[in-house]
Amino acid sequence: MTRALAALAAELTDMAAADHRTTGLAHSDDFAEQLEWRRLTARHGDRLAEIMDEYGWPTADLVGEEAARAAWLIAQHADRQIDVQRRALKLLGKAVAAGSAHPRELAFLRDRTLVNEGRKQICGTQIAGVRDGVPVPWPCEEPERMDELRAEAGIEPFDEYVAGFAPAP
Repeated sequence: MTRALAALAAELTDMAAADHRTTGLAHSDDFAEQLEWRRLTARHGDRLAEIMDEYGWPTADLVGEEAARAAWLIAQHADRQIDVQRRALKLLGKAVAAGSAHPRELAFLRDRTLVNEGRKQICGTQIAGVRDGVPVPWPCEEPERMDELRAEAGIEPFDEYVAGFAPAP
């Protein structure tokens, strides 16, 4: 890996670490904290757009597995930059088709982008809320095929996925 790519990998992983540290602010009761989260994700989305301009999708072959996953996380959280999400989705889709990225990450980003566009998701990866103690996905195109489509993308069945969301009895 060249020095420039190593620096890019470090930058992406640093951005993901900042994201993880502050993700709780997204739903804070303190509006200043929510604004801090929005500013962070906007800065990260802007930077990811620049990275995609220069390199295309930052695959594991280019920047390493950890930094590639960081790029995906940044795209996932660019909720107020739908143009960045759409572009990342397109580039990530090409990388998956070439065998350079994970179908699971593509499925999550596709669902996230669809929900942000006000459309129905495919694999039920995006949770709308909790009803009677049970996580409920945003509407899906084919809810009866959700687990089949999840399996095709390498995602566990919905009930297993949300078991980690539910509070212990």
